[in-house]
Amino acid sequence: MESEVVKITKKGQATIPKYLREKFGFKDRAIVVESGEGVLLKPFPDISEEKGSLREIFKGMTAKEVIEDAREADIRKEKVLELR
Repeated sequence: MESEVVKITKKGQATIPKYLREKFGFKDRAIVVESGEGVLLKPFPDISEEKGSLREIFKGMTAKEVIEDAREADIRKEKVLELR
């Protein structure tokens, strides 16, 4: 396992080296996990690449798009209920 020193800004931000972002598929989000040895960063999964029963239903959609669609559906339901 390779190690590399990265700078941490005053805001607590650190840059994951490019070769590691590419190797592990990091995009714009990461999962941070506390472990016995420190902190583990894991790439945030893309819903279209996940396996499981819902994969085909949400094919081609990002997690953000799925959430936005669900919120829009909730807003439409609320408006219908308000009209009653």
